[in-house]
Amino acid sequence: MNPFQRHRQALASRLPDGLIVLAGGSRVLRNGDVPFPFRQKSDFLYLTGVEEPDCVVLIDPRRKAQTLFIPKVDSQHRVWLGPVPGPAQARSRYGFPRALHCDRLAAEILRAKRGCRALYADRDTLAKLGKLKGLGLRGLPGRPAALRDALDELRAVKSPGEIALMETASRVSGGAFRAAMRAVRPGMAEYEVQAVFESACLKQGLRHLAFSSIVAAGRNAAVLHYHHNDATIRGGDLVLLDAGAERLGYPADITRTFPANGRFTRRQRDIYSIVLETQKAMIDRARPGVVSADLHAKSMTMIAEGLKSLGLLKGGTAGLVENGAVRLFYPHGLAHMLGLDVHDSAGGRKRKLPNPAKVPVRFVAKLEPGFAITVEPGIYFIEALLRDPALRRKHRGSVDFARADGFLDFGGVRIEDDIVIRPDGPPRNLTDVPKEIDEVEAACGRG
Repeated sequence: MNPFQRHRQALASRLPDGLIVLAGGSRVLRNGDVPFPFRQKSDFLYLTGVEEPDCVVLIDPRRKAQTLFIPKVDSQHRVWLGPVPGPAQARSRYGFPRALHCDRLAAEILRAKRGCRALYADRDTLAKLGKLKGLGLRGLPGRPAALRDALDELRAVKSPGEIALMETASRVSGGAFRAAMRAVRPGMAEYEVQAVFESACLKQGLRHLAFSSIVAAGRNAAVLHYHHNDATIRGGDLVLLDAGAERLGYPADITRTFPANGRFTRRQRDIYSIVLETQKAMIDRARPGVVSADLHAKSMTMIAEGLKSLGLLKGGTAGLVENGAVRLFYPHGLAHMLGLDVHDSAGGRKRKLPNPAKVPVRFVAKLEPGFAITVEPGIYFIEALLRDPALRRKHRGSVDFARADGFLDFGGVRIEDDIVIRPDGPPRNLTDVPKEIDEVEAACGRG
């Protein structure tokens, strides 16, 4: 039994009193008649593993029936876009006991809905079903919220099959990071580093990126989701690469910061070391039962202590965390869930925890075995924050702004690994990319 069959069975056991119907994605036009590259909807991938567009899955828990519906294409489609799997191929390829063409969907739902108490479908699927003639769903209440909660609960804990797919994405992405680190030189454009990374992923057969690659040199690394990737890398710059490929929808999300010249300067080593030691300590602390927001609070404490040692912050460490002074240099969360969505579900309403008022992060959950999360502290010198008059007034007793102004050309440092929480002991780290200072310099080829 493949992982997707197990996912369908688990969902059916959670929603036993109705029909579960979920439509996959369709191609979306980029401009004119040119479509965006197609990427399947995450929930549909979770249940089917099907990457073809315009498919539908019907799960009937009472009859223990699962049916995949695939589009029926004409000869013109085959001429321009090639064939799609027929019903027999789809059954074999995707592990469904039944596969039919989509023109049979209405008849199958009509037959299966007798005696059902609810229709579990998302809003897009309900809209598509509403367009089918003669379906008569008025007496069958749609419950998109219940389906969402069930899927969020199931998707939070990753199965061994899912972790294996993430391992592949991480292994290929790790090789691509090493290629980019070997290639980087002053005078290159950021997009040249991007090209090295992405071509290395493509050469290994991973055609989809998990997100748009971030390649940020120098000051650009202080923009958290920098996207231009068009600046020239200068001698003395740090280069921040945040990127990852995906395998059947399951991603890697990795960040490394490395010197364009191949060697860190003393100032770069100081900042980098604070981030690295914070990251390693937070990975070690990521155990079952730990609340993610508490991890983030501890990471802020370590960053604050490090910045105090460099004279950039002053005063009591607890106060620097509570009054937000450290957030001028570390404005994002430590971690997020990782899965079919790069910022994956935190597990639905049953797993939601109150967000501590002094820890302004969105991801608040108690870690469980099988959770896949990122760990990504950072330090940045962001002009928009450090030169903000209101923030300068608020934090003038906590931040040495004159010293911080001297770092505005620095940019920032972020180090990010992907980990899986184990039942006991430290987590499993899926990321194998150099991050110790001497290893990074050696990977850049001139250390």
